[in-house]
Amino acid sequence: MPTTRPGRVWRELLAGNERFVTGTPQHPRQDVERRESVAQGQHPVAAIFGCADSRLAAEIIFDLGLGDAFVVRNAGQVASDSAIASLEYAVAVLNVPLILVLGHDACGAVASAIDSQADGADPLPPHIAQLIAPIVPAVHQVAGTAPGQAVVPAEVDAAEVGRLHLRDTVAEILARSEIISDAVAANLLAIVGANYVLQEGRVVPDAVVGLAEPAADPTPGR
Repeated sequence: MPTTRPGRVWRELLAGNERFVTGTPQHPRQDVERRESVAQGQHPVAAIFGCADSRLAAEIIFDLGLGDAFVVRNAGQVASDSAIASLEYAVAVLNVPLILVLGHDACGAVASAIDSQADGADPLPPHIAQLIAPIVPAVHQVAGTAPGQAVVPAEVDAAEVGRLHLRDTVAEILARSEIISDAVAANLLAIVGANYVLQEGRVVPDAVVGLAEPAADPTPGR
């Protein structure tokens, strides 16, 4: 059973991100002793499900060390079967108290989803089309168009598509995973959906489910 409150973990992640933003990272738990200790088993404090974008390196963004985060990534942080299964493992086996779903601005998967809905758009390779399909509903919601109707990419707010897709991903994880939804209902797990701002390096929370909360109280608690 988790012994650390989700809110405490979230505050620690925000503190690490603040160190990264201000250029004062501590690079904790990255020495030889830590490497040797985690070889015997892992006890991550959070699962981070993020986009595979090369600029979204979770351990760096949150100033974490070896074994601190169970990281799952794919292009566009799409709630695929493999991603959900990995998150279920983190919850059911590793007992993480927090899942962070991490999107970002200027996402290539979001851009591809928007462009794919343009009139006369070239068909995408099958695997890419399948991957970005869950993002397409957010495209039409932002564009105000019906599914299957063409959109004008230049008139679609990509940032808003990304935000809606992030919220959809959080909702889909809860809807499709009984393990995860039961843990949230039992107050053992929280889920935070947040966006990473590339230029600033800052993580901005957007959707919170469960016990996690912004860092109003800096005092750790168990």
